[in-house]
Amino acid sequence: MALLDVAELRVRYGSALALDGITLRVEPGQLVGVLGPNGAGKTTLLHLVMGLAKQTTGTVEVLGLAPRDQASSLLPRLGFVAQDHPLYRGLTVADTLNLGRHLNPTWDDTVAFARVEQLGLKLTQKVGSLSGGQKAQVALTLAVAKQPELLVLDEPVASLDPLARREFLNAVLEAAVESGVTVILSSHIVSELERVCDHLVTLADGRPQLVGEIREIVASHRLLIGPRSDASSVARVHNVIRESHTDRQTTLLVRANGHVYDSCWDQHEVDLEEIVLAYLGYRPGLAATSPPSPELIAR
Repeated sequence: MALLDVAELRVRYGSALALDGITLRVEPGQLVGVLGPNGAGKTTLLHLVMGLAKQTTGTVEVLGLAPRDQASSLLPRLGFVAQDHPLYRGLTVADTLNLGRHLNPTWDDTVAFARVEQLGLKLTQKVGSLSGGQKAQVALTLAVAKQPELLVLDEPVASLDPLARREFLNAVLEAAVESGVTVILSSHIVSELERVCDHLVTLADGRPQLVGEIREIVASHRLLIGPRSDASSVARVHNVIRESHTDRQTTLLVRANGHVYDSCWDQHEVDLEEIVLAYLGYRPGLAATSPPSPELIAR
């Protein structure tokens, strides 16, 4: 059974579609990055997973349960860290952990206090006196110590400095390795997700643009450079995601359907960031063909 199963998901606010036709599966143990610009629908998707929002059409199942209708059964099995890391500023770190213990039946004190000690935090410190990075780490500690089966992180490092971002993401990766928890992490920064995640969901204007295993995504895309020409011959075999021309040269980013045999093209590897930016910048008419239909996430 998939840990998360989303089918034909749409969310409409008035006349605006926040999500439009999302279908994906997340299997246990995966680390999934949800990537997209601000307003792409990342938070809406994660709120649906947590039961904090309601879909207009389509279905969402987490651990076989409907998040909004079966919240009392599901929420104890989920961990969540929001972008603003909401914590009680007047409580000490110790008080915060005690609150986590009383609210979560699967709470693990050993995990909680070991993380606090590793972070170098004093139990007597008030949460309001902590730095942004420290607050994020305390929020992550609360989420991890409840021993969730799914950990959902909604742009948790958006407001942190580079060092604090790296430390937080390292902690997420460490928690995933140690406990085997499945992670869904949203961001608008490609490099952050590439370091932590093994699967990617790219959203733009509420629609999926690129979905799959990161390693396979990178391996299947090629940059083709050759004499100025029409891209139609390549487009008959491969998916042309982006094309550009000078007076003498044509450059194509393609999702290759096997090997590109035409010797007139020089082939080059391309990194994930360039691939993602090409998909996010896609508009009908700019490429010789439409981008490939999103694939389901699956092992």
